[in-house]
Amino acid sequence: MTGYGENVPAANWPNGAKIAVQIVLNYEEGGENNILHGDAASEAFLSEITGAAPWPGQRHWNMESIYEYGSRAGFWRVHRLLKDLPITVYGVATALARAPQQLAAMKRAGWEIASHGLKWIEHKDMSVEEERAQIREAIRLHTEVVGAPPRGWYTGRCSINTIELAAEECDLAYIADSYADDLPYWIKAGGKDQLIVPYTMDCNDMRFAIQAGYTNGHQFESYLKDSFDMLYDEGQAGAPKVLSIGLHCRLIGRPGRAMALKRALDHFRQHEGVWFATREQIADHWAKTHPPKRGLTPSSMDKQSFVAEFGGIFEHSPWIAEAAFDLDLGPTHDSAAGVHNALARMFRSAPEDKRLGVLTAHPDLAGKLAAAGRLTRESTAEQAGAGLDMLTDEERATFTKLNETYTGKFGFPFIIAVRDNTKASIMAAFKRRIENDRETEFAEACRQVERIAELRLQEKFAE
Repeated sequence: MTGYGENVPAANWPNGAKIAVQIVLNYEEGGENNILHGDAASEAFLSEITGAAPWPGQRHWNMESIYEYGSRAGFWRVHRLLKDLPITVYGVATALARAPQQLAAMKRAGWEIASHGLKWIEHKDMSVEEERAQIREAIRLHTEVVGAPPRGWYTGRCSINTIELAAEECDLAYIADSYADDLPYWIKAGGKDQLIVPYTMDCNDMRFAIQAGYTNGHQFESYLKDSFDMLYDEGQAGAPKVLSIGLHCRLIGRPGRAMALKRALDHFRQHEGVWFATREQIADHWAKTHPPKRGLTPSSMDKQSFVAEFGGIFEHSPWIAEAAFDLDLGPTHDSAAGVHNALARMFRSAPEDKRLGVLTAHPDLAGKLAAAGRLTRESTAEQAGAGLDMLTDEERATFTKLNETYTGKFGFPFIIAVRDNTKASIMAAFKRRIENDRETEFAEACRQVERIAELRLQEKFAE
């Protein structure tokens, strides 16, 4: 739920391209549900038939002929439009096995042929072992029919187990069963780092086959152009992305829709710095340019490790880390901001006496503990960074007097995030805040404690 956030990585597409345009042609015709294929019912998904339902135990002639249009007419129209571009085919293995002429044309065009599973059917109700068997057979048949194993995977009608199983069973450059970003990203799956190259459902001609979708070619064309223009502008501003486009032979292959695709392609080609690429090319580029990073992963720690790592972030108050561990921490917390949010929640929700204990655990600025070398490592570095370890006798006397006056008035030491300040601004804040009432100053001290924790976490994660 976090992604790259504000820190979008520089894609560094080849030749300084401002955008990568990635076109997928789904080849599913011949792999759909059909009792001739041993399925229990006819297909009902992504066709011209509004509200289609499966026909148990029966062939659906209209549905079959719509899918057949994709293989016998639609494919060839799309092939003529795209044969000079590097695109990716999501090939259903059983569909490819029934399409020797189309497969030969894909190869002549130099298209990447990724796996779209064994059959174009739902996987959500399959057991883990049944889906695993389907994946294994898809790889076997794909390799046999195409001549090489796929380097990319997209099930589409997937289950919650699909990515984990595909990563376990295959040595894949990427998996595409995600719609979560405009850039590739790494996850842990199948016991390894697995690259995800997200796919699309919005720049996708499937929307011609659903009720909340496109009703004419101009809508699709306009949406593709707007998507391209937005991403192209972002690329010009230094943050290139991927425009992912999804096509289906039986849908975009219809004349009125194919013309819309042609106009959109003409629009793309009018711009400089456009990289048309296969998903395999994008994956290989990303793996080389942005390999998986190693760093702190708090969400995978046990409690003892978590407290050992973060128990000192709030000065001498490991109870905060102990409480934070029991929150619903996930990968979104594997960052300085994530851990800080969890720790701060526990600090804020604690009763006042517990928060006061955190305040009183902080040392005086340039006080006796500093002089005796008894500060924590973090406090020593922080005070030294602001020059508080190199005071003149007069400055030290002033700090001592202010510390005594402040603590006597409020019952806790003066606290400030020294890394945000200089010696002069600390002194000025000291003199200003000492005039506050206790309620105001208690709230300010708590805010400063949270800021100190935030800075400490930023340093820890940067290391």
